[in-house]
Amino acid sequence: MKDIKEFSRQELGAWLEEKGIKSFRAGQIFKWIYLRQTDEFNQMTDIGKQMRDMLSSSFSISRLVLEKSEMSSDGTEKLLFRLDDNNYIESVIIPGKERFTLCISSQVGCRQGCRFCLTARQGFRRNLTSAEIVSQVRDSENILARRVGARTATLSNIVFMGMGEPLANYSAVVKSLEVITDSDYGLKFSPRRVTISTCGLVPEIRQLNRDTTTNLAVSLNATDDKTRSLLMPVNKRHPLGELLDACREFQTKPRNRITFEYILIKGINDTKEDAKRLVTLLSPIKAKVNLIAFNPHDKSDFKRPHPDTISCFMQILLDSKMTAIIRKSKGDDISAACGQLKGKVTA
Repeated sequence: MKDIKEFSRQELGAWLEEKGIKSFRAGQIFKWIYLRQTDEFNQMTDIGKQMRDMLSSSFSISRLVLEKSEMSSDGTEKLLFRLDDNNYIESVIIPGKERFTLCISSQVGCRQGCRFCLTARQGFRRNLTSAEIVSQVRDSENILARRVGARTATLSNIVFMGMGEPLANYSAVVKSLEVITDSDYGLKFSPRRVTISTCGLVPEIRQLNRDTTTNLAVSLNATDDKTRSLLMPVNKRHPLGELLDACREFQTKPRNRITFEYILIKGINDTKEDAKRLVTLLSPIKAKVNLIAFNPHDKSDFKRPHPDTISCFMQILLDSKMTAIIRKSKGDDISAACGQLKGKVTA
């Protein structure tokens, strides 16, 4: 049975009209599913019984199965969800000062092969459906509300920075955004509060610029093609020059700065020369740099740089008037920090 969360409100309205039902009913259905977190069609009391019966025989309103959750000492919560085919994905609720950011997955595993990322070690299983992507947001809102109370539990930002490469599952990701950013009856996130992260799939970056107004984050991690190709195989297909050209094009519309994620790895990309090249590369772009110290894991020989090295790298950026922060990883004690998600059941 088809999950109704596969439909945008417009698509559901068209389906209803084919059945002789006014399309405005789609808004009522969406309100029950996304704003009231209803799981049964028979609970939709402002819809007639005949229509509720028709919906029940045509669609499901599924939940992901929460297999396990882990709470970090800093309040970060990692959620392990089991899918219908017994694959697993992870989402992460990250606390802020007053609200929460949700990091969601777009694939089971990942085929991009970035050497610093634990998810890449799992290999690629499959793409997520748009319903599975939407469900991570809907279900996490429900989990958060139950844990800390509906009045204080507010997800304010969505980041596609979990398992997988979002732009390698382009159609499902963009379709999920129709529900996530539906400001009337959907999940009501402003596109400005949604960030799509990519390792650098250039054609899809250009398409994303045409299709959405969401924010873009680019996992950069090196300032020359040789080093970046060592760390990220995608650079052999789309080298730095091509990637940065696409990023400049992405800013033809008024929008926030593009965020460039730069994972500092000891002895690989953390020198003063790297910092100076980074300034030169990004100076033509309205950019924000997130410096992230590598999160060590037992599947990698890479090391975290010394704090003094990190501070020196950062100071070079600041002295050049770049917008940059050292992003403190959250949830690293539960393997929920950047590059640590792997989506496997642990004892």
